[in-house]
Amino acid sequence: MDLSGILDNVRISAEHMQSEDNCAPSVYHDCPLARVLYHIQDMLKSNAYEQGVYILSSTEQFFLNADVSWLFPDIPDTELRILYIDFVKSLSCYAALPLCDVDSGTLPPSVYKDIPGRACEVSAVMQALLLRLGDTEAHVSHITRSRSLTHALASFMSVFAVTHLQDQPWTSEASNKDALSLLVSISQAAGHESFLGLLCGKTVDDHTGVVQSVLDILKPELTKENWKRNQATKHVFSWILVQVKRPYLVSYLESVFPPSLLLSDDYLLENKILGVHCLHHIIHNVPAADLRQFNRANVLYHALFNHLYTSEAPLLKVVLPCLLDLLSVLEKSPAEMSGPRKRNRYDKVLSHILVYMEMEDKIAVRRLYADTLLPFIERMGIVIARHLKRLESVIVGYLEISDSPEEKTRLAILAVLEKTIQVAWPRIECRMPVLGRSLLRLLCDVTRETQSPDVRRDLLAKTTRCLQMLDHCSHGNLKVILNEVDDTCANETVLECIRKVTDPPACDWIPNTVAPC
Repeated sequence: MDLSGILDNVRISAEHMQSEDNCAPSVYHDCPLARVLYHIQDMLKSNAYEQGVYILSSTEQFFLNADVSWLFPDIPDTELRILYIDFVKSLSCYAALPLCDVDSGTLPPSVYKDIPGRACEVSAVMQALLLRLGDTEAHVSHITRSRSLTHALASFMSVFAVTHLQDQPWTSEASNKDALSLLVSISQAAGHESFLGLLCGKTVDDHTGVVQSVLDILKPELTKENWKRNQATKHVFSWILVQVKRPYLVSYLESVFPPSLLLSDDYLLENKILGVHCLHHIIHNVPAADLRQFNRANVLYHALFNHLYTSEAPLLKVVLPCLLDLLSVLEKSPAEMSGPRKRNRYDKVLSHILVYMEMEDKIAVRRLYADTLLPFIERMGIVIARHLKRLESVIVGYLEISDSPEEKTRLAILAVLEKTIQVAWPRIECRMPVLGRSLLRLLCDVTRETQSPDVRRDLLAKTTRCLQMLDHCSHGNLKVILNEVDDTCANETVLECIRKVTDPPACDWIPNTVAPC
């Protein structure tokens, strides 16, 4: 189909363009392409789905069939960029999500039924435009102009593509596929092998990346008043953020830090989790010195510490490791210090966790707490001796309750006890009676309960190992007590474990010399 036929399909005639010239912005006067694009945008504003599909289909053919010199006329570069940026914005608006005015920031899935189809049509038009931009590079004199225009459009197209890339209520398998294809095309058109190269540039000193442009586009929608109006905005922001890693992210810290805090401070669980994910990515990928600058790390600490008062397992699952990584930014690890150690935020956080562990009755949350204790003890070292009284109570209480069939909590607590004995062995002998009694009770419970053979074997092996280490710390006192166990009153499996403790050599672990706490 020739150009005139395509223009007829979208109901744009020379007479029609001439009659409404006065309505177009000044940049559109005296340029046939400008008037065509303006009227296409004008017709898309009707927002009628069937009409829009027809117009976009014809527009795609228009880009594919029109002459390159007609699509990219000899007008000032600034005017050409404005022309196509406005056009791409109008295309994005046609497939934009309806705005939400309720405080929850969510709309029923039914309101998005037309969005995937619209996104597919818009993606096809953008792909056609990028294809023709590539055709202009056949002329050496046009390469710089083509790359400049592609770079100007890339940020707007990227926001559109990422909006429809993820599995969300407003996307479909087809729109996901088209969005991914569009991202690849954008990157290639801009001369990059990957989308990361498009975002950040080819090197740290290469400032041609579009990350800042993308963040500037999102900024008006990421304010406290507006961020819930468009349900896609938070997902686009978080997806873009996690693509940018060290050493690039520090350059954009001022732009990504406030929105991440805003998300984490929301009352909805989904938004809190998303915000903490963003903050954790920032902690991992920004140098500690930059995080401490302007008191950012302290702000982060207080924001994350407030989440420790929750009993929601999905939130704690992301908050606890995030806070642990942040503490290494704020404080020097006590295990790495020499001489007396002053109390710091490691102690405050661990004390809080131990108090809540004692009171917690949800199995899922108990399991999360148990998994978190081990890295805390590894980083704190001998300083864990300050918390042994409460830690002992937690260990005993958690070993008593089964979370079969996998017994993850008990296995994690046994690993915690083993590590505690290794790092705080000088303070363990006085606690041998309570801990030893708890471990023996666990051996008896395991032999009576129903577990898979692998889980039972792990529980028995770890329990026996802890008994051996307790005996070593008590200079053989535990062995003397275990020798008095009546063979007729215990299960054979229990007796076998006890013999592994009482029969030499009982333990191959040698305590390390530790500095005073």
